[in-house]
Amino acid sequence: MTTSTPPTPTRERIIDAAMRLFGENGYRGTSVAQIEKAAGLTPGAGGMYHHFRTKEAVLRAGIERHLSRLDALRDIRRLLGGLGDLHAELTMTARYILAELEGEEELLRIMVSEARSRPEIVEAAVEQLVNTTYGEFTGWLRESAGVSEERAEAVASVGLGALMSFRILPSVLRVTAAGVDDETFVATWVEMMHGMLCAK
Repeated sequence: MTTSTPPTPTRERIIDAAMRLFGENGYRGTSVAQIEKAAGLTPGAGGMYHHFRTKEAVLRAGIERHLSRLDALRDIRRLLGGLGDLHAELTMTARYILAELEGEEELLRIMVSEARSRPEIVEAAVEQLVNTTYGEFTGWLRESAGVSEERAEAVASVGLGALMSFRILPSVLRVTAAGVDDETFVATWVEMMHGMLCAK
């Protein structure tokens, strides 16, 4: 007896297709007919409009879905609480954030491509992905490393900036740091962070 997985609901297929196309071609470079075709609907027949009023509504729904997946990224304090080893906690933090960012390549591309033309839509994504994560990371550094608020903010800014750049540059600009793999980067990042935190 074989079990089959139920088909993906049409609404989800539309979001999947649209986010992939928005990431590849940009919002303006993607037509409703392209979204419909990629979602398995008849292109140009208006099937998307049975689920979304506008193309922008699809973009908003896609961003919201991506952001709901990233909720755990914001709760760094809960994730790392209780290890008692700053080096191990920093290593886990770096690996976790890099993995989450890699899984959100479409969202990152859309955020970069639409930041100027659709700032009102991208604003929530930036707030959650960057600002809230930064605040949580700052709080965790202050508590875990016992540094001042000012020092924690500076170290968090440098640390998250490095992690985001390492993951975003290849995703968005197709630029990679020659010869630097994830493990080498993480080890170097942990050494840098540990040095900044211990210098106080």
